[in-house]
Order: sequence, then structure tokens, then C-alpha cells
Amino acid sequence: MTARQAESAAPSATPTAVSRASSPTRSHSSHSAQTLADRDVQDLEKGDLRKQLKTNDGGNGGGAASDAGDAHDDEEQGSGGEKQQEKKKGDGEKDPFHVTPEGRMHLHPHTWNVAYRWFITGFAGLLVLNATFASSAPSNLIPSIIMHYGVSQEVGVLLIAIFVAGYCIGPLLWGPLSERYGRRLIFLGVWPFYIGFQIGCALSPNIGSLIVFRFLGGCFAAAPLTNSGGVIADLWGPERRGDAMAIFALMPFAGPALAPICSGFMQVSGVSFRWIFWVLTAFAGACGIGIIFLLPETYLPVIMAVEAKRLRKETGDDRWHADLDKKQATGIKAVLERTVLKPFIMFFQEPMLAVITIYMSLVYGVVYLLFEAIPIVFEETHGLNAGLSGCVFLALLSGGFAGVIGYLFYWNPKYTKEMHKRAPKMVPPEERLKPLLIAAPLLAVAFFWFGWTGQYKSVSIWAPILAVFVLGFCVLYVFLTGFNYIIDCYLWNAASALSINTVIRSAFGAGFPLFATQMYKTLGTGGASSLLGGLAILFIPVPFVLIKYGKRIRGLSKNAVVMD
Repeated sequence: MTARQAESAAPSATPTAVSRASSPTRSHSSHSAQTLADRDVQDLEKGDLRKQLKTNDGGNGGGAASDAGDAHDDEEQGSGGEKQQEKKKGDGEKDPFHVTPEGRMHLHPHTWNVAYRWFITGFAGLLVLNATFASSAPSNLIPSIIMHYGVSQEVGVLLIAIFVAGYCIGPLLWGPLSERYGRRLIFLGVWPFYIGFQIGCALSPNIGSLIVFRFLGGCFAAAPLTNSGGVIADLWGPERRGDAMAIFALMPFAGPALAPICSGFMQVSGVSFRWIFWVLTAFAGACGIGIIFLLPETYLPVIMAVEAKRLRKETGDDRWHADLDKKQATGIKAVLERTVLKPFIMFFQEPMLAVITIYMSLVYGVVYLLFEAIPIVFEETHGLNAGLSGCVFLALLSGGFAGVIGYLFYWNPKYTKEMHKRAPKMVPPEERLKPLLIAAPLLAVAFFWFGWTGQYKSVSIWAPILAVFVLGFCVLYVFLTGFNYIIDCYLWNAASALSINTVIRSAFGAGFPLFATQMYKTLGTGGASSLLGGLAILFIPVPFVLIKYGKRIRGLSKNAVVMD
């Protein structure tokens, strides 16, 4: 049913009412029609691909929806992700009052101006950088904190771990709730609390209150880690999403890599440790202002619900409705299944999600373990001060940046070529894992390299620094391929899938620093790093297995959206 037919069925709805824009880039439909002709939005908007998805899905519950605007319904069902059939009239026509993207494609984020979408993508990445920067910000100021409060080294290290532990709680709410109420509303609700807890850290009178505020800050800082990935999935089709995800994948360890530099030079200069929390407050405050004025709603089902509400208000006709307007099952069990339990249900239902999540968690834990390992190698063995030792993290960041460049100029063009070759069929998500075929073995090599060159002072300091560079390169590809694979597999459920990914990753990130110092002092730099290298070897087969058998595994999925 087109917008014109809907108007004839409901005369009270004017053409202006039906086509009015609800985003900063929705000003005229001619621009959106032109944009739809571009290949960069040839994913779920075009009718031929919607039909292809429906044909490929068949009766396999939980596959792609026949209409992009209806695809989110699988998250509302208790089992199997079965879709409700759209209301039909007696003559077989669609319900003219059902608000979908059909006839309103100018509302679809995929049709917004490309430069504007890149701006939103960059801002979403900045929010992730803010959250991850805060996680490791006090790392090089821990000696000052220990001295001020008179606590042990273990308690000082807990300030890092407890913030990351907060990431285990927040995503259970923020991801699923964003799939019901939208990305923007969750950010607006979460961010004031996040800012307030940074102020609490700066003013903490004792170590107990500081630990509590750090934990609560981590709970609320987890919102960007799940919802920013959802924003990127909302904005981009498969052809361009890889480029956008390259930025997003750099942020989870760009923040932890930059923060020790800042705190390291604060420690050397002798300023109060409280200043790092005031820096975090200012950074969070600036991002909060940006959320209010710069971040629009990007989740399509919520955009359609807002459009339906506007039509009801302007026409006085309560028959206008969107998919999110339908009544949901009430009761504690139903609510829990839609929010807190949904990510866990997906994790245990989806073996490919579980394997990728555990692999990414190991790598994420190693990133936070480096906050203890790098000072041991470069301060105790090579005699650098805290400021210069913090600069070693630039090697980690530089390696990640090199990985992004390689992805933008080699791997993603290769994926795009494959996409055009297979059109109109969708590219299997396993194509996203091909960079990992190189990065997985190289990650194991980097651990051994770092350990056995960093153990001896006689070996040039540049040898372990280069190893850290290679680690950054490999970590980037683990994150990038993992995020892309998860989003391609669970497009409309991406926030929930990313939520459980964040929870388990964060558990590893919180736990690794707690035993890092003891492990490196007991086993030595070479032995401890070799242990990590051995764990990395165990995961080398993962991309090979998923690339070969992934299609068969996804055929059994209850949550996957994209089916080849």
C-alpha cells in the first residue's frame, strides 16, 4: 500500500501529514528517491531484496522478515522468533493504517545524507571512546591513590577492574531496552547518571565510596558499548557498514590505550589524582551536550512508531499504528525475557555468537592485562618513568590504526566486490571473518614475541614495542570481524547480541588485571606471555571452522536475520 492509497483510504490524512520528515535530513522525498538508487543502500530497502529474503527464509522461524519495517518483530516473540502476519483487508490488501517504510523511505536512516550518517557514526564512536577512556583513566595514578587512602596494591588495581565489571550489568538493560524504546532515549536517560558518578569519584572521601562510584559509572558507561553498534547497524547497509564498523572497532581499545598516557604524565607531574576524574567529568559533560543536540533517533521501528503517533495526533484517527504499538505480554517473566534474559537466551541458542564472544573476550581481557604487563616490562626492566611507559600504549593504538587502514583499502573493497558479484543475494556473514584468517595466527606470534623480547634488558626496547604494535593490529581485526559478523547475523537483534558480547568481554576485562601482576612476577614476562600465546593458539581454528560450516549453523538459528 503506497502513501497515495493510504490517503484515499483515510481522507483525513493529508499528503503533507504522510510525508512530513521527522529527522534533520528528511526534507524532501526526491532526494530520498535518488539516494535509494545508490548501491550504498542496496540491502533491505529495495523490494527485490525483501522478496529474496522472504523466499530464502521460507518457514524457518527467526529468519529475515519480509519487510524491513517488520523485521524487529522476532524480538517480541517468546520462542522461535515467528513473525506476526500483517493485517489484511477482506480483498487481500494491506492495512492502510499500518505505518511501515513503504512510501516513507525518506524516514529510513539508510536514505539519510551520507555525510550526515558519517557524522553520526563518528559521534557514536566518540561515545565509545569516552566510556573506554574512563575505564583505564586512573591506571598510572594508582600509586598516588594507594598512598592517599593507605590501601594495598590489589585494592588500587580494583579501581580498574570494578569499572569494567560495571560493563557486565549495564548492557543487560541498555541493549534490549534500546530495541524497544530507541537508541536516543536510552542515551538521554543514562548519561546524566554517568556524569554524576564521575563527580562522585572526584569528591570521594574514602576508598569505599570511590570503588562504589567507579562500579556505578561503569554500569552506565556500558550504554555506548552496546547501543553505538546498534546505531551503526541502523545507519548503514552491508556494503558500507564495514567502513563504519572499522571506526567503532578501534574505540574499545583506543580509549584504554590513550588514558594511561594522560594519567602517566599526571603522576610524573605530581598533580592530585582527583584531577583525572574532573577530566572525565568534563569529557562526559561535553558528550552529553552532543547527545542532546546532535544524536537523532536511528532505530527504524521507533521512527515508524513516532510517525504513527504524529499521524494519530494530526488526523485524529486512532487507527494509525506501527509494529511497536502492538500490545505486549505483561508479567515479570515476559518483561525479563524481553530485557535482562534476552541476551543470555541468544547466547545459549546461538553457538556462533558464543564462540565469537569468548574469543573476543579473551582478547579484551588481554588489553586490560597490558595495563599491568607494560609497566613491568618498560618501567621495571627498561627503567622508563610512568609517563614514558604510558606512551608505549601508542604502539597498541598505532597497530589498531594500521589495521583500520588495511581494512578500508583492502578488505572492505574486497567484500564490496563480492557483494556486487552475488547481488541480488546477500553476502554470507562468514565473509566478514576472512581478515581473521591472518590475524588469529599472528596474534599468538605477537604474544610470544612480546614475552621473550620484553623479559631481557639486553634486548632492544623497540622489540617489545613492535610486538605491542602487532598486538594492536591483531586485536583490531578480532574486534572488527567479530562486530561485523554479529551485526550481519543478528541485524535487528544486534543490540541484544552486542549486549551479551559486552557482558562476557567485560567479565574477562575486569578479571585479567586482578591476577596479571602475580602471573607476570611468578612466571616471568616470557612465561606469562607464552601462556597467553598458548590460549591464542587454541582459537586459531575458529574463523576456519565458521567460514566452512557457518551457513549450516545459521540454518538452525532462531535469531539470525540475514540468510544467504
